Amino acid sequence: MKIAAASLVAPLALCAVLLVGCASPESRIKDSPGVFSSLTPEQQDLVKQGKVAPGFSMDAVKLAIGDPDHVTVHTDQTGQHQIWHYVTYEDYNGGVIYVGYWHRYRGWGGPYWAGGIPYYDGYPARVHDRIRIVFKPDNTVASIEEEK
Repeated sequence: MKIAAASLVAPLALCAVLLVGCASPESRIKDSPGVFSSLTPEQQDLVKQGKVAPGFSMDAVKLAIGDPDHVTVHTDQTGQHQIWHYVTYEDYNGGVIYVGYWHRYRGWGGPYWAGGIPYYDGYPARVHDRIRIVFKPDNTVASIEEEK
C-alpha cells in the first residue's frame, strides 16, 4: 500500500513543480510593477488579458505573453526588425505536445530529434509559430500574426 501511495505522490509533485514555473500575466505584472504602471490604461487591460497590440514595447509584450521561445532578425532598407516566435509542437493528429521551445523541457518525455525533424511517439511532430510578433526598428510592435 505504501508503494501505491508513493507512486501517486511523485507525479503530483512533479506537476506542482512544473506548474510553479508557468508564469501568468498577473505574476509577470507583480514582478515588473514599474513597467506595468508606465502603460496606458488600454494597454494595461490588454496585458491583464494576456493580449498584445501594435505599438506595444518589448517589455509590455513580455508582461502580456512572456519571453519569446526564440528570436530572429529581419533586415531590410528600413532597418533591423526583431521577430519574436512563440512556438507550438503538435503530434500527427494535431494534438498539442508542447507550447514553447521544447529544449527547455528536454528529459521530461518530450519530442526527440532525428535528422533535423522533431519526433514524438515515433511520428514527426509539426512545429509552428502560434504567435509571431514583428517589431519595428524602434522596438515597438509593428504586427502580430496569430494562428487560429
